[in-house]
Amino acid sequence: MVRAEELEGATLTIKPIRRFGDPVLRTVAEPVTVFDDRITSLVTDLLDTVTEPGRAGVAAPQIGVSLRAFSYNVDGEKGYVLNPELVETSGEQDGEEGCLSVPGLSYPTHRASHAVVRGVNLRNEPVTVAGDDLMARCLQHETDHLDGIVYLQRLEPEKRRSAMKDVRGTDWFWNGN
Repeated sequence: MVRAEELEGATLTIKPIRRFGDPVLRTVAEPVTVFDDRITSLVTDLLDTVTEPGRAGVAAPQIGVSLRAFSYNVDGEKGYVLNPELVETSGEQDGEEGCLSVPGLSYPTHRASHAVVRGVNLRNEPVTVAGDDLMARCLQHETDHLDGIVYLQRLEPEKRRSAMKDVRGTDWFWNGN
């Protein structure tokens, strides 16, 4: 497991979140291949940004960076994963799910109740993060972001249509025009 303490600093840099409709959220993120100061800075930004109250996870595309990285902050467990792959899921859960990129809206979303993600840390060493319930939901949700999937795409068709109507009615929706 990767702990946030590796990068804790004196000042936080909380990045603005890209909103649904931004092309970066529909793009499959590129793997991290160079582990340098820029990646350290990205991870610091992700950890700082997930620190805001009410945030369980932040994926790099949500802050405008199309790289496979995310941070999490669930039930006191805070960390990050680079090049994560969802390698195991089991069980089922239904519950309200929201997204920082779809602010103010949440919808019942079916997910696995247990999930395991494998990836690497800043030293390109293997890490595994596993969790149940909210952590499982977070791991699946953030991995989806890296695959260009926003959770609204996981909704049943009728619920998705209703959700899209809600999204189009918000004052924040950006449709590329």
